[in-house]
Amino acid sequence: MTFNRIAVVGAGAWGTALASVIARAGRHVTLYARDRAGADVLRNRRESPRLPAIRIDERIAIAPMSADVASHDAILLAVPSQHLREAARAIGPALAKGTPVIACAKGIERGTHKFMTEVIAESARAALPAILSGPSFAEDVARGLPAAVTLAARDEKVAAALARAFGSPAFRPYHSTDVRGVEIGGAAKNVLAIAAGIVAGRGLGASAAAALVTRGFAELFRFGKAFGARAETLTGLSGLGDLILTCSNTQSRNYSFGIALGKGQAPSPAHADAKLAEGVFTAPVLVEMASAKGVDLPIARAVVDILDGQTSVDEAIETLLTRPFRAEG
Repeated sequence: MTFNRIAVVGAGAWGTALASVIARAGRHVTLYARDRAGADVLRNRRESPRLPAIRIDERIAIAPMSADVASHDAILLAVPSQHLREAARAIGPALAKGTPVIACAKGIERGTHKFMTEVIAESARAALPAILSGPSFAEDVARGLPAAVTLAARDEKVAAALARAFGSPAFRPYHSTDVRGVEIGGAAKNVLAIAAGIVAGRGLGASAAAALVTRGFAELFRFGKAFGARAETLTGLSGLGDLILTCSNTQSRNYSFGIALGKGQAPSPAHADAKLAEGVFTAPVLVEMASAKGVDLPIARAVVDILDGQTSVDEAIETLLTRPFRAEG
């Protein structure tokens, strides 16, 4: 089971970084931009506007989105979670049965409450859905700095083969069959990163930040267990690992957006960081799904209330700090 010809759909920062990873692993990779104009710019400049000053590896072919995507051995969908269905539908009709289609977005679809692999399964029925997630910033990965992630598929042999195909000395994918656990970690941590950013923006101190991340992880864990995730996945790279990274660095759009909220900026969806912060879209879906399972997510709910304008940052903080005392767990 070899994967030598790989397509990456989505020429933003993460898609470009992943194409670089695959080129370094010695595979033939094509990076697909949304349209011909975008592809021409990337081809001519060999530099992504999202990753300035980082040259795109000459081994990466660049092309506009076309039916040719479906002819590859495996396909990575590096598009935002709320656009993943559109991308999967575009490749679905020409896709050979059993072709791995790997979601690289961290979120849950609004309206349907579907996880990314479920969206792929519905939209590209011939696909073998998989998910790639973990503590990794696009700029670090594009520069070839060390990173480790989790790659999950229901078929362990496929997951292991994909990990071998993408792996290199600077990029280490661990394989798993816990698809749902990997998806939940990636989606939930973005919401909690907004909360962590609010704490930082409000200047509440390192102790408060540590408490927020710890109690936030408890929420992620409760939610994950309710939806069938394995404990070792939630405490691994795609869960706790990604949460630690995203809640501590301004390279995270979610954390940066939270900092802006903490400093008193209005939670407008038109805000530049909000457009790219997956947690803004995931937060209400996460809370709705948790409520249906009877899972308590006070931090995530506070984020939703702030984003909806139902409460102020200070009111949300006061509500969290005056919750009834209880045993830790």
